[in-house]
Amino acid sequence: MAKTFDLIVRGASLVNHDGIGERDIGVSDGRIAAIGSLAGADAGEVVDAAGLTVLPGVIDSQVHFREPGAEHKEDLETGSRAAVLGGVTAVFEMPNTNPLTTSAEALADKLARARGRMHCDHAFWVGGTRDNAADVGELERLPGAAGIKVFMGSSTGDLLLEDDEGVAEILRRTRRRAAFHSEDEMRLRERLGERVEGDPASHPVWRDVEAALSSTRRLVAIARRHNALIHVLHISTAEEIAFLAGHKDLASAEVTPQHLTFAAEDYARLGTRLQMNPPVREARHREALWQGLADGTADILGSDHAPHTLEEKAAPYPASPSGMPGVQTLLPVMLHHAAKGRLSLLRLMDMTSAGPARLFGIRGKGRVAVGYDADLTFVDLKREVTIADAMMGSRSAWTPYDGLRVTGWPVGTLIRGRRVMWEGDIVAPGAGEPVRF
Repeated sequence: MAKTFDLIVRGASLVNHDGIGERDIGVSDGRIAAIGSLAGADAGEVVDAAGLTVLPGVIDSQVHFREPGAEHKEDLETGSRAAVLGGVTAVFEMPNTNPLTTSAEALADKLARARGRMHCDHAFWVGGTRDNAADVGELERLPGAAGIKVFMGSSTGDLLLEDDEGVAEILRRTRRRAAFHSEDEMRLRERLGERVEGDPASHPVWRDVEAALSSTRRLVAIARRHNALIHVLHISTAEEIAFLAGHKDLASAEVTPQHLTFAAEDYARLGTRLQMNPPVREARHREALWQGLADGTADILGSDHAPHTLEEKAAPYPASPSGMPGVQTLLPVMLHHAAKGRLSLLRLMDMTSAGPARLFGIRGKGRVAVGYDADLTFVDLKREVTIADAMMGSRSAWTPYDGLRVTGWPVGTLIRGRRVMWEGDIVAPGAGEPVRF
């Protein structure tokens, strides 16, 4: 008797932990039930994936969806809409909202807001502060919590913990890997005069290499004293990559598509649309980040999706806010780099699915394996598309990659066995669930 599944993906070229090859994938009850030749099997739904490549569902562990408090820029529905349009199946959302996500009650509120609205699976970082330092050991273990996130340098919002003792208070209590925005707040304050009115190209002059490097050195020293695991977000400097290469036993590192794609000369074209924290810098830093990706110092990719409206971004620097959208373009931009030979599909898979699952202890995601969630990202490696503002699902409705022609495009997003996006259309209502750890 033929075996029956809820869904079968037929003829896909699967990029997975054991290599790349053509396989069928059988799905039952939202989970992977079989991998291999399923020619004699039946299913309620069959996805013909001939000519397509399938990745384990892409996980973006750094997004800002602005809800609550700044829904005019983004909310959980629109941000997750952008995510699944870009092939992303799960996101970790950041705590610098209003109110801040620094308590069990604030986390529960976000989870309630997500229910029935978010299109992808989700977890929420809890902000680490002086006021909740004594509680972070309990907060990081709450259902739906991605872990503890600390801002050592000021950015969007009011979360800031800039001194060594404050950071130590957090790290002596965490047991999961804590995430850090690593810039030296004291140096940033000292260098405010380096900002040039109306010139966003002065942003990396103000937030210079030393601001990032000195903070990361301090952070690693504190983590080592307390035997803590840390994750340094959006690495932007050659010097940090070189330093972190010697501390991989406790420090993981994230790089972003924008730091791998743009360089300081792009301020002339993009202006404040390129402004983010930490900044896009000279090309030598970009090339060092690519080397860090190649040698394994960089562990994962994150978009740092941080939308603002174009009206807000049009304010003259430095009144303009830092941050840019990115969750929808993370995969297309990196597929384009893969098409140009900058990284392999296996490395891309590890940095966007297996890597996040490994670093953060995600249960049932990050690989295509029997018993795992049936989270799949379908891509057409040959499709050429010109990225445009009009394609963006984010409420902010723009992208710094507007006009970039890329090779490789996400055509489908399957989450726990449900087709959520197909060929640019959202085909199911929001039914994302909290990520399990």
